[in-house]
Amino acid sequence: MYIPSRQHGPAMNAKPTETPRRGSRRILWLAAAIVVAIAAYTAGWFYIGGELEAQTRQAIARINAQGKRAGCERAQARGYPFRIGLFCDSVRYEDAMGGVAVSAGALRSAAQVYDPYRVVSELDGPARLELPGLVAVELDWDLLHSSARIATPLPRTASAEGRNVRATALDNPAGEALFTANVVEAHMRIRGDALDLAASAQVLNLSDAVISGNHLPPLNASADLTVDDGVKLALAWDGSLRGRSGTIRSASVDTGEGAGISVSGPFSVADDGLIDATLTVTIREPARLSKLLADAFPQLRETIESSLGLIAAVSAGGAPATLPLVITRGRPVIGFVALEPVPPLP
Repeated sequence: MYIPSRQHGPAMNAKPTETPRRGSRRILWLAAAIVVAIAAYTAGWFYIGGELEAQTRQAIARINAQGKRAGCERAQARGYPFRIGLFCDSVRYEDAMGGVAVSAGALRSAAQVYDPYRVVSELDGPARLELPGLVAVELDWDLLHSSARIATPLPRTASAEGRNVRATALDNPAGEALFTANVVEAHMRIRGDALDLAASAQVLNLSDAVISGNHLPPLNASADLTVDDGVKLALAWDGSLRGRSGTIRSASVDTGEGAGISVSGPFSVADDGLIDATLTVTIREPARLSKLLADAFPQLRETIESSLGLIAAVSAGGAPATLPLVITRGRPVIGFVALEPVPPLP
């Protein structure tokens, strides 16, 4: 009987022995490729971060060379590995000739590495704000964050939201807030050459000092409008509204209990500052609004009650009343009633 020789066993197992060795080499090559990719990504991130810091310093230097002052204290690029953004311990901007000064606390911004043109940020208060013709104020908040879609020469879109916002006059020794608001929002969008703007404030409390010793309940306010050629205006803003035009889609103030007033329609400002507009005014719950305003402004009680009382009388069952408001060369007429002229805008 023939018995197979066992000497052939090792030769038959040679091929399976080589396969694990080849697989191990593949794993090593894959691991090496991953290490190289991580190293290249890390080097790229820190290169871009360095460029971001350098460009920030260059932009600040250009502003300072123009006789203005700007600053981003201890500017650093942070967010590795999946984000990249600029962090500053504090920020400031001053234009002595233009009468503008802004300063605030720490700035934190970030963008995802796969979407670097969408930037989100947070800003710490308090902030000091000085603008021509306005009282210098200190703004503070519990949270202020924003987002923007970066483009040239202006962001395509930008939004900001503040929680528990407070404003105080810097020259007020008592430190009484000019206003407080639970939520304040602002939005901007470029549409062709036009600029869409929107803003709102919820539970807005105005101090008696702002409204000449009178008192109003908490209000909700909002505005949504388009400024024609707004992009050009934003890039070369000279502090004047003369020669501008646009459309108010809605501007509204209400008490949160149904009573309120809203305005919509096109407007324009002539080169001499006089306004022309064809607006629609809607008054909600005129009887309640009449009482609220008469109590808030007792010196104007007779005028308020006579005008809003007539509107309340003709509005069926308390339904909103809609009236035309036409302003011609600064002279407003609502319905058939002529109002006080509007002074020229600066």
